[in-house]
Amino acid sequence: MNKPLPNREQAIEILQKNNCSPKVITHCQTVASLALEIAEKFKAKNYPIDLALIEAGALLHDLGRSKTHSINHAIEGMKLAQAEGLPDPVICIIKRHVGAGITDEEAEQHKWPKDNYIPQTLEEKIVCYADKCISGNDRVPVETTIKQLHDQKLDDAAERVRKLYNEIISLLER
Repeated sequence: MNKPLPNREQAIEILQKNNCSPKVITHCQTVASLALEIAEKFKAKNYPIDLALIEAGALLHDLGRSKTHSINHAIEGMKLAQAEGLPDPVICIIKRHVGAGITDEEAEQHKWPKDNYIPQTLEEKIVCYADKCISGNDRVPVETTIKQLHDQKLDDAAERVRKLYNEIISLLER
């Protein structure tokens, strides 16, 4: 049975209980702050958006970094979140936040369970986007992240980040 959405304090307790480093926790708090700022802009435009879900998902998006700092932190985080009995929407944010989404082919290459790893809901997209605009604990232009991905020869991920950015901007300009 899934628990209700954790509040800010409960989410931080989950990170601490799972041995996330203070650095990761601070990063998650920074992402949550930006994600909520973005979400408020959507709310002001009358988009139906769950601010509590955005806060919980953003705070917990890197839960799996308590186990690994590889791309697999998304899967490890998903497993930890499931073990915690967290609600499915939070689990989806955790498993879909890396690389602005992971394709079926990429998931197969990483030996991930067959699933959908592309952000679907507006809440998932906002948390994913906010995470791409934070480097460590500093806000960076999304172009910085896109360039880093290109430099790492992760051109498909770079284009997904650009597409996500364009989608967020386009929705906010309506």
